[in-house]
Amino acid sequence: MDLFISALVTYLVVIDPPGCVPIFASLVEGAPDAHRRQMAVRSVAVAGGILVFFALVGEPLLEALAISLDAFRIAGGVMLFLLALEMVFEKRTQRRAARAEAVAREQRPPDWEDISVFPMGIPMIAGPGSIVTTMLLVGRAEELSGLATVLLAMGLVLLVTLVLFLAAIPILRLVGPRLEAVLTRILGVVLAALAVQFVIDGVRGSVG
Repeated sequence: MDLFISALVTYLVVIDPPGCVPIFASLVEGAPDAHRRQMAVRSVAVAGGILVFFALVGEPLLEALAISLDAFRIAGGVMLFLLALEMVFEKRTQRRAARAEAVAREQRPPDWEDISVFPMGIPMIAGPGSIVTTMLLVGRAEELSGLATVLLAMGLVLLVTLVLFLAAIPILRLVGPRLEAVLTRILGVVLAALAVQFVIDGVRGSVG
């Protein structure tokens, strides 16, 4: 249960489904409802496939590269902490908005290009932060049941993301930019604490 709650909160913070909604809405603005639904399902499916891949082969990959799990915990914790700082100071939101504007301006043709792989699947949902998080959480799972717990938490967050994408336009009208900014800052503080804990675990493990 502790691993499930930790994984669930971490995925909610790192993937940040509410933060992805405005980007998704801007990319499918004006598109038919069928296209919006298709892009929502495909985006989450692509991101889920990528995260499951790293959950299953992440540790063997580290072993092949001769990288210890404790070293990866420290590096991952530092990366997540930097991500948390961006969330608190709204740098992440600004970067996502700029990327979405660039895609909408330069890469989306009149017949509504498939955005499920880029930029929604990668890097909006399955970005560096969520990939690192997946490998760190799986590293904490000592048995097969722990891996299943992490995958369950991941699946629930991806399901929440899908639901929000499907209801993106009404949600934006309801929440408003101010409440979204407050939630992003709160989640950033939580992520910073989780990142520091990852670093502490890595240092503690490396010094024996």
